[in-house]
Amino acid sequence: MSDDRVRAFTEFRERMNQRILAEPNQVVRRFFALDTQAYQAGALDVATKELLGLVASLVLRCDDCISYHVAKCRDAGVGRDAMFEAFSIGLVVGGSIVIPHLRRAVDFLDQLEAGAEAPGEHVHG
Repeated sequence: MSDDRVRAFTEFRERMNQRILAEPNQVVRRFFALDTQAYQAGALDVATKELLGLVASLVLRCDDCISYHVAKCRDAGVGRDAMFEAFSIGLVVGGSIVIPHLRRAVDFLDQLEAGAEAPGEHVHG
Protein backbone atom coordinates (compact mmCIF):
# COMPACT_ATOMS: atom_id res chain seq x y z
CA MET A 1 0.00 0.00 0.00
CA SER A 2 1.20 3.49 -0.75
CA ASP A 3 0.30 6.74 0.91
CA ASP A 4 -2.53 6.84 -1.67
CA ARG A 5 -4.71 5.02 0.89
CA VAL A 6 -4.08 7.73 3.49
CA ARG A 7 -4.72 10.51 0.97
CA ALA A 8 -7.86 8.84 -0.43
CA PHE A 9 -9.21 8.19 3.07
CA THR A 10 -8.59 11.79 4.15
CA GLU A 11 -10.00 13.38 1.00
CA PHE A 12 -13.13 11.22 0.93
CA ARG A 13 -13.77 11.75 4.64
CA GLU A 14 -13.40 15.52 4.44
CA ARG A 15 -15.47 15.81 1.24
CA MET A 16 -18.30 13.69 2.59
CA ASN A 17 -18.32 15.33 6.02
CA GLN A 18 -18.72 18.71 4.29
CA ARG A 19 -21.45 17.29 2.08
CA ILE A 20 -23.32 15.75 5.00
CA LEU A 21 -23.04 18.88 7.15
CA ALA A 22 -24.37 20.99 4.27
CA GLU A 23 -27.74 19.33 4.78
CA PRO A 24 -30.14 21.12 7.15
CA ASN A 25 -30.54 18.06 9.41
CA GLN A 26 -30.04 19.14 13.02
CA VAL A 27 -29.78 15.59 14.39
CA VAL A 28 -26.81 14.83 12.15
CA ARG A 29 -25.17 18.18 12.88
CA ARG A 30 -25.63 17.75 16.63
CA PHE A 31 -24.23 14.22 16.55
CA PHE A 32 -21.15 15.39 14.64
CA ALA A 33 -20.71 18.21 17.18
CA LEU A 34 -21.11 15.76 20.07
CA ASP A 35 -18.48 13.47 18.55
CA THR A 36 -16.06 16.39 18.25
CA GLN A 37 -16.76 17.59 21.79
CA ALA A 38 -16.36 14.12 23.31
CA TYR A 39 -12.72 13.93 22.20
CA GLN A 40 -11.68 17.30 23.65
CA ALA A 41 -9.49 17.38 26.74
CA GLY A 42 -11.31 17.11 30.04
CA ALA A 43 -10.69 14.83 33.00
CA LEU A 44 -9.01 12.63 30.38
CA ASP A 45 -6.46 14.10 28.01
CA VAL A 46 -6.88 13.94 24.23
CA ALA A 47 -4.34 11.13 23.81
CA THR A 48 -6.20 8.91 26.30
CA LYS A 49 -9.54 9.61 24.65
CA GLU A 50 -8.13 8.80 21.21
CA LEU A 51 -6.68 5.54 22.55
CA LEU A 52 -10.10 4.68 23.96
CA GLY A 53 -11.65 5.46 20.58
CA LEU A 54 -9.04 3.27 18.90
CA VAL A 55 -9.76 0.29 21.16
CA ALA A 56 -13.52 0.68 20.75
CA SER A 57 -13.09 0.91 16.97
CA LEU A 58 -10.98 -2.25 16.91
CA VAL A 59 -13.57 -4.16 18.93
CA LEU A 60 -16.38 -2.85 16.72
CA ARG A 61 -14.26 -3.64 13.63
CA CYS A 62 -14.69 -0.30 11.88
CA ASP A 63 -11.68 0.14 9.60
CA ASP A 64 -12.41 3.81 8.84
CA CYS A 65 -12.70 4.55 12.56
CA ILE A 66 -9.54 2.58 13.32
CA SER A 67 -7.57 4.50 10.69
CA TYR A 68 -8.95 7.79 11.94
CA HIS A 69 -8.03 7.07 15.56
CA VAL A 70 -4.57 5.78 14.63
CA ALA A 71 -3.94 9.14 12.94
CA LYS A 72 -5.46 11.14 15.80
CA CYS A 73 -3.41 9.17 18.34
CA ARG A 74 -0.26 10.10 16.42
CA ASP A 75 -1.40 13.75 16.32
CA ALA A 76 -1.88 13.61 20.10
CA GLY A 77 1.68 12.35 20.59
CA VAL A 78 0.90 8.69 21.23
CA GLY A 79 3.96 6.60 20.44
CA ARG A 80 4.09 3.31 18.60
CA ASP A 81 4.60 1.27 21.80
CA ALA A 82 1.54 2.81 23.44
CA MET A 83 -0.47 2.26 20.28
CA PHE A 84 0.51 -1.41 20.23
CA GLU A 85 -0.60 -1.71 23.86
CA ALA A 86 -3.98 -0.31 22.78
CA PHE A 87 -4.00 -2.74 19.84
CA SER A 88 -3.40 -5.58 22.30
CA ILE A 89 -6.36 -4.53 24.46
CA GLY A 90 -8.60 -4.37 21.38
CA LEU A 91 -7.39 -7.79 20.31
CA VAL A 92 -7.95 -9.37 23.73
CA VAL A 93 -11.41 -7.84 24.11
CA GLY A 94 -12.48 -8.41 20.50
CA GLY A 95 -10.85 -11.77 19.88
CA SER A 96 -9.29 -13.23 16.76
CA ILE A 97 -11.87 -11.59 14.48
CA VAL A 98 -10.01 -8.32 15.17
CA ILE A 99 -6.79 -9.63 13.55
CA PRO A 100 -7.58 -8.50 9.96
CA HIS A 101 -8.44 -5.04 11.32
CA LEU A 102 -5.24 -5.02 13.35
CA ARG A 103 -3.28 -5.74 10.17
CA ARG A 104 -4.87 -2.76 8.42
CA ALA A 105 -4.32 -0.57 11.49
CA VAL A 106 -0.60 -1.37 11.59
CA ASP A 107 -0.34 -0.86 7.83
CA PHE A 108 -2.02 2.54 8.19
CA LEU A 109 0.29 3.44 11.09
CA ASP A 110 3.30 2.46 8.98
CA GLN A 111 2.07 4.74 6.19
CA LEU A 112 1.62 7.64 8.59
CA GLU A 113 5.08 7.10 10.03
CA ALA A 114 6.45 7.08 6.48
CA GLY A 115 5.14 10.61 6.06
CA ALA A 116 1.65 10.34 4.62
CA GLU A 117 -0.72 13.15 5.60
CA ALA A 118 -3.14 12.38 8.44
CA PRO A 119 -6.85 13.22 8.61
CA GLY A 120 -7.81 16.59 10.03
CA GLU A 121 -10.61 17.62 12.39
CA HIS A 122 -12.63 15.25 14.50
CA VAL A 123 -15.74 13.57 13.26
CA HIS A 124 -15.40 9.86 13.42
CA GLY A 125 -14.27 7.61 10.66
